[in-house]
Amino acid sequence: MLKKLLLAVLFIGTTVSAQDYFFKKYHPFNSDIPSPEEFLGYTIGQHHTRHDLIVAYLTKLAETSDRASIHEYGKTHEGRKLVILTVTSPSNLKNLDQIKSQHLQFVDPKQSPTNYNDVPIFVNLGYNVHGNEPSSSEAAMLAAYTLTASNHPEILNYINNGVIFIDPTINPDGRDRHTQWANMYQGSPLVADPQDAEHNEYWPRGRTNHYWFDLNRDWLLGINPESRGKLTWYHQWYPNVVTDFHEMGTQSSYFFEPMKDNASWDPIMPKENYIDLNNLFGDYFAKALDSIGSFYFTKEVFDGTYPGYGSSYPDLQGGLALLFEQASSRGHKQTTAFGEITFPFTIRNQYVSSIATVKAAVENKAQLRKYQQDFFKSALTNASKSRIKGYTFRDDHDPNRVKAFVDKLLLHKVDVYRTGNQFVVPTRQPQYRMVQTMFETYEKYRDSVYYDASAWSVANFYNMKYNTVSNLNLGEQITSLDNLVNPNAVSKTDYAYIMDYDDYNAVAALHYLQSKGLVVSSSFKPFTAKTTTGNQRFNYGALVVAVSLQKKDSDEVYKLVQQAQQKFQVPIFAAATGYNAAGIDLGSRYVEPVTKPKAALLIGDGVRSYDAGEVWHLLDTRVHMPITKIPMRNFGGANLDKYNTLVMVSGNYDLSKKQQEKIKNWVSKGNTLITIGTASKWAIEKKLVKERLTEKEKDSTKLVVRKPYVDAPEHLGKESVGGGIFKVDLDITHPLAFGYHDTSIPVYKNNSVWLAPSKNEYATVAKYAKNPHIDGFITKKNMEDFLKPSASLIVSKVGSGRVVLFADNPNFRGSWYGTNRLFLNALFLGDKIEIPE
Repeated sequence: MLKKLLLAVLFIGTTVSAQDYFFKKYHPFNSDIPSPEEFLGYTIGQHHTRHDLIVAYLTKLAETSDRASIHEYGKTHEGRKLVILTVTSPSNLKNLDQIKSQHLQFVDPKQSPTNYNDVPIFVNLGYNVHGNEPSSSEAAMLAAYTLTASNHPEILNYINNGVIFIDPTINPDGRDRHTQWANMYQGSPLVADPQDAEHNEYWPRGRTNHYWFDLNRDWLLGINPESRGKLTWYHQWYPNVVTDFHEMGTQSSYFFEPMKDNASWDPIMPKENYIDLNNLFGDYFAKALDSIGSFYFTKEVFDGTYPGYGSSYPDLQGGLALLFEQASSRGHKQTTAFGEITFPFTIRNQYVSSIATVKAAVENKAQLRKYQQDFFKSALTNASKSRIKGYTFRDDHDPNRVKAFVDKLLLHKVDVYRTGNQFVVPTRQPQYRMVQTMFETYEKYRDSVYYDASAWSVANFYNMKYNTVSNLNLGEQITSLDNLVNPNAVSKTDYAYIMDYDDYNAVAALHYLQSKGLVVSSSFKPFTAKTTTGNQRFNYGALVVAVSLQKKDSDEVYKLVQQAQQKFQVPIFAAATGYNAAGIDLGSRYVEPVTKPKAALLIGDGVRSYDAGEVWHLLDTRVHMPITKIPMRNFGGANLDKYNTLVMVSGNYDLSKKQQEKIKNWVSKGNTLITIGTASKWAIEKKLVKERLTEKEKDSTKLVVRKPYVDAPEHLGKESVGGGIFKVDLDITHPLAFGYHDTSIPVYKNNSVWLAPSKNEYATVAKYAKNPHIDGFITKKNMEDFLKPSASLIVSKVGSGRVVLFADNPNFRGSWYGTNRLFLNALFLGDKIEIPE
């Protein structure tokens, strides 16, 4: 291996030999098509390549090769292009529409073609979903060049019998963040010392996208444009094989599938996928890597239990998803326990695996095609065997949250129908396994240690109350989101407008009106108003815009209210009197003006970037509200008096005593501190609040039973809470719970933060239910000793202010529509919370 590492360095020196380090065996190449080195002006691996240059190079290949075309399937948050280069033989490329039509017949369970060997196999080579795992995008250029320019008989066979879709950079924003870093600190000569700046990015690092989301968890959730664009493309083509190239710790070697066993008790993907096909392809990868002397391992880690990876989602679409993990050079060259690892060496392993994937797919195309055909046919067969014939769901109080859930179903091509206000999802459909993913919950597992979440029933993410049905009344099929939400247009009044606060978009509408200068009040008790369209009952939190109390005339107020309704599709009513039919009147002391949030968020070293990004994303994209992001390095000099709300998400906060006092004094002035996860634990441990953590006394008399050392990681790992869904009892009269009707809601827990219920009887907003388990793995010890006795959300008084402590993340992965409101209420209504002594 050392010899190979050294060659990677030595070969950078000369042009021809440097290129031959990667693809000497595939000569001759078409001289009219530029190599990456000729186009870029440097050898692959000599520098990290910017995304725009990668796109430019693939565009050049499409221009100069009759084997290739390029397609833009979306743009990132920062406006970078998301592209796929399609490579196949010239004749296949000319007839691609016809080939696609033939291919899709195998995906349609109503058809039964048997010409498995006659249709080119579809292979999607996907690279660089984690931006600071850069070797694969460089390998993508090498693979693209080989497939478009090589005239070697092997390559000609591959393009004649396959259509290869090369997605060079799934996360361009993160990649460019890392590329800038690596090139900025690149030395000449190269510095291999692991402590050098080149090998140690600053926060938030390049792994994530613009909003610091891990896009390799977003295939199922489909929150970001990168994922939504790829999913839309995916469901147009249904590739047979999909690669997912990654990097891992520098001290490791190389991983390819088969993975660690799936932890589900009864995995919904067929065994043929993760046993037969994985082992079949594994033989190809082993042979290819053996030929260049690379070491590797399989089966030990990286389970595909969670269905939202690039290496698991395609498995639920009749494809074979393949994970690769390369030990990272984290720069251009780095010293390891095995010698020096170089960037070119890491690239070559990814390149060799790419070509081996195409080879394996082409040589087994009949088996792969029949497998995909059987996959979708078995979806109907399996559904027919199940006693559950469908799922129904509805929420008459919150149509925009329902709309968001329907959008998620449609994104994954799940058939949805509507009868009145009720939606129906039949199980007998080609996407039956996605239906299972959306609705089924589990409590029995084969394993207890997970690479990621052990629960993902998406309906619970949306707090969607659903039921199983054995008889179906489908009604009208929903094919788009158009007309799903149609509130009656608000009429003009000179007295007051009342907005229903139950709708998910109500907070965004509230902020819109505040940003336009209107004073908006919130009702702290329900009432029934005499509106111009009849009596209307309003829940806790209903928003009131009193026309005569505004600094604008009634026409301007009406125009703004109209704009808010049209923009966010929320129910708004006009009232000509403040004398309500039932409950409090509009002039009640229980109707209080809402303070416009001036919010700040701590970011930087020690802060969990995922959680911080989720807050930023929620406010940016759904509430359209700015939030100031204060780096930890600047906190000492920051003037907190500019803000009335401060957010601290999970992290390890290394704040001095003086800085802790700064926060406490600021809260005491009447402001609101919102803490999430380990930040809540920190606030308790640093005595910012007089609350406690749930602790279980250790039995000092209990004998220690010796266990095998080799089992330690598994035994210790299962004690962590890897991600489960649990039920809480919610006080819906509390301002933090305004907008909810049901006292029982699901929350997502992926930490070991156990908050003891507050000693103040009015301060515990949400406590885990008596029987809390909904979905996911948790040990009996964690369930009985910690979860059941604990609270999920409490508020603690500090002087004239308060700290809102979330044990669980209400904004997890941008997908928890069901608990976002708890967090948003803390922002908008926090200062209205009075905690009786």
